[in-house]
Amino acid sequence: MSEDNGDEDDDELSDSQFEDNKTKIKNRRPKENAFTQQKLKAYHPILTPKTVIPLLILIAIIFIPIGAGMLYGSNQIQEMIIDYSYCTDYANKDYYTEIPSEFYDFNFKDEINIKPQWKIGINETWSKLYSDEENICHLQFQIPNDIGPHIYLFYRLKDFYANHRRYVKSFSEDQLNGKAASTSDIKDTTGQNCQPLSINSQGKKYYPCGLIANSLFNDTFSILQSINSTTSTTNDDYQMTTNGIAWSTNKNRFKKTKYNIDEIVPPPNWIKQFPNGYNETNLPDISTWFEFQNWMQPAALPLFSKMISRNDNDVLSKGLYQIDAGLHWPVDKFNGRKSIYLTTRSVIGGKNSFLGISWIVGGGICLILSIIFLIVNMLHPRKTGDLTLLSWNKSSAL
Repeated sequence: MSEDNGDEDDDELSDSQFEDNKTKIKNRRPKENAFTQQKLKAYHPILTPKTVIPLLILIAIIFIPIGAGMLYGSNQIQEMIIDYSYCTDYANKDYYTEIPSEFYDFNFKDEINIKPQWKIGINETWSKLYSDEENICHLQFQIPNDIGPHIYLFYRLKDFYANHRRYVKSFSEDQLNGKAASTSDIKDTTGQNCQPLSINSQGKKYYPCGLIANSLFNDTFSILQSINSTTSTTNDDYQMTTNGIAWSTNKNRFKKTKYNIDEIVPPPNWIKQFPNGYNETNLPDISTWFEFQNWMQPAALPLFSKMISRNDNDVLSKGLYQIDAGLHWPVDKFNGRKSIYLTTRSVIGGKNSFLGISWIVGGGICLILSIIFLIVNMLHPRKTGDLTLLSWNKSSAL
């Protein structure tokens, strides 16, 4: 009897524990509301001729004028492009000669009556040090009418693929932020490091390290000089500045380095600018080196421009002008091209005909479709909600 009572007690205990556990089981059933039951209010438009045709016409009315305005603004931009890649091959060392027409392009309100010319000069300082970089390309061109303000001067590169995966990853964000990054930081950081240009054979760190900094565009450009057309002598200069040529947000990214001089060396391709390495007086301050900041933002396409200088206040008067380009950055090794690019701006920014054309084409397609739908609806109208056109009704009628 005692054993039976014990069993009954165990059964009663088990039942009570089961009830307790049952009450502790969490209910995973979601709350019943409009969201979980997918009963939210929704608008299900019915595409009928009365709604589609007016909508297409409205889109055309909006897109075409906006595109025309963009195209007009783009065409108002006045610009000049001179390709000086082959200056050493075609220009004369003794006198100015006309630049072949395939190497320049102009877009001004007035026609130019003096074709651009070039001449090769010698930089005596560089010729003593590096014979392969002794040449200067003197470029003379005409501005047929007053332009600006604003005036922007760029260099333009063609067929330089800065979006190569290994190239675009080869830099140190820590160095750009001014930190004294360790060898491990610039060499072994996953996804972004300076390889294969992180340290030299003596174990010193390159600053700035990486392929992007090493390939910095280093052609030099003189100020924009006004030329007397009768004597071909310099009259006056059009002053331009490098302030404002880089993004204002760069001040948060590019900062003066905290490295000691004895820890770092210039990148290999900078050796001509720093033949004896860095010292207390020549260490570059990248926080104010705006040309470097522009270069450290690689372009996505093989044709791109980088700003050199600008003038936001003064008009560039019509006349003859000259720019001297020091030839240091080679393009023949990769069959590239380099040019100077002088331009103004409009309310839409730089010259961009594609943007306006794309809006006009988009609006034109909508307009054509609306006309086609209107004609079809007039010739072959269809009653909305006609049940006889349902497939099962058609089969039963047969």
